[in-house]
Amino acid sequence: MEVIDQYDIQVEHLPVMVQISRESGQPVPLYRMTFLDVSADTRMVIEKIRELLISQVIFNIAGELSMDIADQFREKITALMKEYLTDLDEGTIQQLTDYVSITSLGIGEIEFLLKDASLEEIVVNSAKDPVWVYHKKHAWLKTNISLGSENVIRHFSTKIGRDVNKDITLLKPLLDAHLKSGDRVNATLSPITTFGNTITIRKFATVPWTITDFIQNNTISADAAALVWLAMQYELSVLIIGGTGSGKTSALNVLANFFPPNQRIISIEDTRELQLPPTLHWVAMETRLPNPEGKGEVTMLDCVVNTLRMRPDRILVGEIRREREAQVLFEAMHTGHSVYGTFHANSAEEAVVRLTNPPINLPKILLSSLGLYVVQNRNRRTGKRRTFQVAEILPNGDPNILLQLDVAKDQLRKVGDSKIMYKTLQLLSGLTPQDIEKDLVEKKKILQWLVGQKITDLHKIGEVMSEYYQDKKALLAKVR
Repeated sequence: MEVIDQYDIQVEHLPVMVQISRESGQPVPLYRMTFLDVSADTRMVIEKIRELLISQVIFNIAGELSMDIADQFREKITALMKEYLTDLDEGTIQQLTDYVSITSLGIGEIEFLLKDASLEEIVVNSAKDPVWVYHKKHAWLKTNISLGSENVIRHFSTKIGRDVNKDITLLKPLLDAHLKSGDRVNATLSPITTFGNTITIRKFATVPWTITDFIQNNTISADAAALVWLAMQYELSVLIIGGTGSGKTSALNVLANFFPPNQRIISIEDTRELQLPPTLHWVAMETRLPNPEGKGEVTMLDCVVNTLRMRPDRILVGEIRREREAQVLFEAMHTGHSVYGTFHANSAEEAVVRLTNPPINLPKILLSSLGLYVVQNRNRRTGKRRTFQVAEILPNGDPNILLQLDVAKDQLRKVGDSKIMYKTLQLLSGLTPQDIEKDLVEKKKILQWLVGQKITDLHKIGEVMSEYYQDKKALLAKVR
């Protein structure tokens, strides 16, 4: 066995050790989580206490656990621990109480995986398989956590759905929901998934990615970030493109760091994931599914149409999926609004094909209202996420690639000159090509300074951007 990573996390009073190792005969590294350093006899007593108390957990009509009941449950656990495990000290009793409470009232030992900030996805494929996780550093890993039966997986799925007033049954075997923490959940029931019931959890980033993180991790180059910043400063619309899991939403969140603080920003998402600097004038909107009677639905299109009545300067859309909402957004661009969103495609050329054919079916000429495509890519072999292309959009709707990732050298390289963006900036702002180049150099210096100073906090980056728009000379002096 070769240990390739090891770290600790704290879940309430309970220390949890994570060890990632390569083992002979295993096709992927193993993710081992150690919760309790106790004997087999003590663990057996803990399980008996759990069985004794789990039937006493009472839920109210809405399906949400009452805080009073949760506190009473913990008190009963502590009392029984002290009664049956008399040789344990107060600190250990507290840790065991936390373990039983967390695993009994939540979704079992998956609750501990949710506390690991290094994980992006947690997946249950069936009761026969261990839980798998997608690690930010090590990609897919197999864990030492297993759910006992298909009934347990179904129970957890039902509980997750009940908390957000949704059902998952044999008649409705698919569930899209989210946890109170914001983590997105998809669940399926057998026989729709042949091997068993499944749960897929995409974790909500409690600490959002920033432009400093992206440059530091080589996700994007400082040159490319400066170019996109310039486009966004002068209100050119940008579409973030990429495949599933390529980091489109993270990139949108990162590029939102560049917004000026004196403009009204409205975001629209199905499940809220964006986290913008508190210095910004930001209103967040979220769609809503219909209730079991089919009433009360608020669609993406409803929010987009309503947003245009809210005097927005910038509109952020979590994901463009349907023809009508795409039409409204592109019309908004034509009427002077700046729009930023994500879209599923693997390259700038593919984006044009997908946008101009069913189901989106936009007239190609309409695409010219966009300023830039920023294409994100995840290498499934290495797990690395990179900005794959930056392209401007020509008047006929075709993309002109400005920057392209050299995969062999892992570098974003310039492959073409601007044919339209510089002219647009000159028209809108009066900047000459020399002014634009100077501006790009200044922005690159500021970005490199952020990396050098290790400024990754969202609030602090918001303050730096606010200073840039209010007094650029003072900020550049500080950078120098």
